[in-house]
Amino acid sequence: MAIQRDALGGRLPLTDPATLTSAQQELVDSVMANQLPWANENGFQIRADDGQLIGPFNTFLLQPEVALRFLGFAAAEASHTSLSDTVREVVIVAVGAVWGADYELYAHKILARRIGLPPEVVTALSEGAVPDQLGEHEKIAVRVARQLLIEHRLDDDLFRVAEQAFGKRGLYDIGAVMGQYQAVCTLLTMFAVPAPE
Repeated sequence: MAIQRDALGGRLPLTDPATLTSAQQELVDSVMANQLPWANENGFQIRADDGQLIGPFNTFLLQPEVALRFLGFAAAEASHTSLSDTVREVVIVAVGAVWGADYELYAHKILARRIGLPPEVVTALSEGAVPDQLGEHEKIAVRVARQLLIEHRLDDDLFRVAEQAFGKRGLYDIGAVMGQYQAVCTLLTMFAVPAPE
């Protein structure tokens, strides 16, 4: 199915490749080299049929110098995390659920299923639930993410449970991945960026 390019930017028109500044071109080149193979391998789209960037990547073109460094942070977070793939992904979906960020949920529901989470669990997570089918660590991580996102604090009891499960470094890693995806969801929500499907 062809992507409807005109609507994919939401409130932000897709950037015409003919108008790119050198900094924007550097960002596009980086995304094509790093994020595009990852997206293709996992089955979600980060560009329209004509090659223009979609999702958060189109918003990143507004500040390519910042976005390049943000993508560097994202790569470091993913490479050095102490969290399992499953814990990390349930946190990301929990962030997207609270924000209601369509594109983020589109991409990360696919990624969550690819790492083995059952479709009904992924759907429940994306709707803000803490599914019983999750393992204990995953449930704790989702509860931590949701409490921080909704109440803007972490109560002492949940902090102790989470620290026992993940250690201080793991708690930092939950905060780091949450921060990364809150930034992404903020941009997606601000510009009303839709999912391509």
